[in-house]
Amino acid sequence: MRKTLAMIVLCGVLGLASPARAVKVADITRIDGQRSNVLTGLGLVYGLRGTGDGGDFMPAIKPLVSMLRNFKDPATVAELSKVQNVAVVSLIAHIPKNGVRQGDKLDVYVMSLGDAGSLRGGRLFICPMQGPIPDGGVFAMSEGPVTIEDPSTPTVGVVKQGCVMEVDLQQKYIENGKFKLVLEDPAASWTTASLIARTINGAESENGETIAYAVDPKEVVVNIPPPERERPDSFISRVQQLAVPMIAAEARVQINDKTGTLIVTGDVEISPVVISHKGLTITTITPPPVPTVRNPVVQSRDTVALDTAGGANAKLQDLVNALEELKVPVEDRITIVKELYKTGKLHAKLIVE
Repeated sequence: MRKTLAMIVLCGVLGLASPARAVKVADITRIDGQRSNVLTGLGLVYGLRGTGDGGDFMPAIKPLVSMLRNFKDPATVAELSKVQNVAVVSLIAHIPKNGVRQGDKLDVYVMSLGDAGSLRGGRLFICPMQGPIPDGGVFAMSEGPVTIEDPSTPTVGVVKQGCVMEVDLQQKYIENGKFKLVLEDPAASWTTASLIARTINGAESENGETIAYAVDPKEVVVNIPPPERERPDSFISRVQQLAVPMIAAEARVQINDKTGTLIVTGDVEISPVVISHKGLTITTITPPPVPTVRNPVVQSRDTVALDTAGGANAKLQDLVNALEELKVPVEDRITIVKELYKTGKLHAKLIVE
């Protein structure tokens, strides 16, 4: 007898309590103001071997005319009509989250804006970088040889350490004697924010006053004690090193269809359900053959029954393990999980990327 469907009957199993763990405040938060930013600019890449924008591309030729005029070498658009070795480009430099100081060097990414076929072999002419403050003047100057990192896109490159800061860009962390802790998205919740605030109050409050409080699921405001406001570094460091007890993770299933990844977090449960899925076989032979050394009887299973003891819902991990034992393809496992969610039998948040 041959069957083309596999049946998996799910009933309840009891989960085991995991031991209590803790993470540091710094592991799941950042201080408000500790963020990256960008500098932007427009420039010219010169020295190209006939792969530039071309003399009929005015957005490239006009800046070249202006540049030559600044260097006391006037030229007309007509005179530059045959130029093929210049390309107009956009520039982006990323400011790290801890800020930068005058003289620091950053990589600057270069992207062709015109008809250039390639920036290979070119050099970025010195040009100013602006932002992140509108009309804030020149923040940095960029210059240097262009390196093509991806041969398949020769109109995009990078000038390594080509952006030199002309000003300090310091992050502002403290305002009116307070700083804010911003929870990273995977950890953000009212429960976690409240727990962080209670942990800080328990460790740093001397007279029982509230120095930290949660304002929403992503933010905890911390008042720096007056004696430490002049030099708050030690206090902030202590707060970041505080251990926060890990609460039970949110029941969540995250699926990436493109990569075939399925990630389960928290205590994800499934209500009793029967799953029938194609592509699996059960083979039986009647009457059973007599096993010999040369022809042993090989037993294989294409169905797995989950433990029915305990009376609680089954765990999704049990189902995943069962499907693994049955060698169900990843795509089919993902399909089964999605169908469980649609029918209301999967008790978790489902995130599909």
